[in-house]
Amino acid sequence: MFRYPLVLAASMIALIMLTTAQAHAAKASDPIATAVADANRPDGDKQRDASRKPVETLAFAGVKPGDQVAELLPGGGYFTRIFSKLVGPGGHVYALVPAPLPNAPPDVPDFAARVKAIAADPNYSNVSVVVEPFSQLKVSEPVDLVWTSQNYHDLHNFPGMDVTVFNQLVFDALKPGGIYLILDHAAEPGSGTRDTATLHRIDAEIVKKEVLAAGFVLVGSSDLLRDPGDVHAVKVFDPSVRGKTDQFILKFRKPKK
Repeated sequence: MFRYPLVLAASMIALIMLTTAQAHAAKASDPIATAVADANRPDGDKQRDASRKPVETLAFAGVKPGDQVAELLPGGGYFTRIFSKLVGPGGHVYALVPAPLPNAPPDVPDFAARVKAIAADPNYSNVSVVVEPFSQLKVSEPVDLVWTSQNYHDLHNFPGMDVTVFNQLVFDALKPGGIYLILDHAAEPGSGTRDTATLHRIDAEIVKKEVLAAGFVLVGSSDLLRDPGDVHAVKVFDPSVRGKTDQFILKFRKPKK
């Protein structure tokens, strides 16, 4: 008398197991998810994944295996390692770090040291570190993507930097149809570049204006990292907002013709 309920229960269990297996298989076949799951990533980076949403962000950017990526100001290499695994042996990652200024004090940290350590790791052999003045930005070959995360505002803080010229150099470094992806901490709407040096924030509208002037086309924006709880009034390193600032993501494309 219990035959049919047992058969039904067994069928339900089998269906759940099949669905779970399919979900795992789909995830395993997703190159972005696979890159983020890289066992060689530092634990500190993995702990930041919940707030930085690398899978969704890279999917929005459209990064894929085989791409040539130029990463501006890679910092500690949070995205560098993910890019390396994602583009794979058919692609390459150029980590672009500004050369020290001629009159820089001796205690200025070596901004290239951390990413040089990544490039020296056999697990990330497709990473090259390029140290050069950003006024001479160049890579050895045209790239599919120029990416900068939480750093565009600092372009306004480099002594002698002409952001108009810089964005034109980015344009020239990209292949036709290539993507310029800018992710940064949001400033108060209408504030322009007022807070770049003090709060390390920038108004998304001024970014659009500057990049479009270089010949790019805005092809998308994302609210993935938006946080309405951030009132844009404190420095991004303040404990009250660090790791949970309101951030914008803008996707620009170099026209194919």
